[in-house]
Amino acid sequence: MKYKDYLNKDHNFDKSTMLGICCLIVVIAGMFGWLYEFIFYYFNSGMKEFYWRGGNFLPWINIYAIGAVIIYLFTYKKRKNPLFVFSISVIASGILEYIGGWFMEHIMHIKCWDYSKEILSFGNIDGYVCLRSVLIFGLSSLLLMYVIVPLCFKLAKKMKKKHFLILSYTICAIFLLDEFYNLILARILSLPRASEIYKQLGFSYQYFT
Repeated sequence: MKYKDYLNKDHNFDKSTMLGICCLIVVIAGMFGWLYEFIFYYFNSGMKEFYWRGGNFLPWINIYAIGAVIIYLFTYKKRKNPLFVFSISVIASGILEYIGGWFMEHIMHIKCWDYSKEILSFGNIDGYVCLRSVLIFGLSSLLLMYVIVPLCFKLAKKMKKKHFLILSYTICAIFLLDEFYNLILARILSLPRASEIYKQLGFSYQYFT
């Protein structure tokens, strides 16, 4: 698939293939978010040690995956306009962060992040959103829409459908099972969570508060 075709032509994949593409976006975006936080919090801690981020065994953070899917749905039709993609992504990620942060703190009674206690936290709102975060998410959306999504489309076209679906569904299922275990199953059955096991193994782990 030529890149100009990605920009100028609509790609009407069947539902199962489109779901496979979304599965890859979910995995890639969640891993990208984990890597971003892994690096950022190294600098935020004074470059003294790295922390394992997120609540899973695998390097993946759910809110980045959710945000990527939302951005894809909101901006795909306008992908020829990078400024639109960036602007909508900044707004959407800010809203998602605020709602997610508020929900986790007031409903789940855990605070997953607090921008008021971090470096480069200018313009933060209640610690849930800050200018630095939404600008980075806006820039990341350009990477998503102009690099990651075209690559996923190309992979879907190049591979046999059966092989593509097995690959994308399986990888995504592994990450989602990890999320399900740590977010729900471990809590219900009082099983050891990723953070507890990693601490025993000697990892520096940044806990939710």
